[in-house]
Amino acid sequence: MTWGTGAPRVRIEEWTAHDIDLLHRLNTPEMTEHLGGPESEAQVAARHGRYLGLDGTGRMFRVLLTAGDETRDGGRTGRSEETVVGSVGYWELTWRGERAYETGWGVLPDYQGRGIAAAAAREVIAAAGAAGRHRYLHAFPSVEHHASNAVCRKAGFGFREECEIEYPKGHRMRANNWRVDLKADGSLNSLTEEAG
Repeated sequence: MTWGTGAPRVRIEEWTAHDIDLLHRLNTPEMTEHLGGPESEAQVAARHGRYLGLDGTGRMFRVLLTAGDETRDGGRTGRSEETVVGSVGYWELTWRGERAYETGWGVLPDYQGRGIAAAAAREVIAAAGAAGRHRYLHAFPSVEHHASNAVCRKAGFGFREECEIEYPKGHRMRANNWRVDLKADGSLNSLTEEAG
């Protein structure tokens, strides 16, 4: 789906057993700087198993960037190439006593800064909304991760509050709580809410 002039053509596709290689590519010091650092091989394998086993409680996706199907004058060539450039997903959590969804994403370094994460986040908002199990979708980027906080703004999340979360397990971090109302009228522009 394209989001505005010059926006990347991004689509999300269901996570499969073959995507463990992508998980390894996302498990670098650069990619995990705000998440407590790289995981061990056993932790990556366990994460991959969780992604494959979400079974109705959420969904994980690989992010695909489509390129090469447009001519200079805006016409279509009929040819396109897709490149796997990251991951995005949503899963259930209990936040302040209420069941909701949480989301997270990662875009490989060579593809960052192009609007891909925001486009993928909008796709996952639509997927979580279609699932229909919960009203809210939260994102909790570190207060120091300016790029992920910008993704939240661009994707239509409303800022709620600064908070403390545990991620990874055993590690406390300051995060910003961003939220989308999945039952809103469908206008991402109307989703910004006052902190409550």
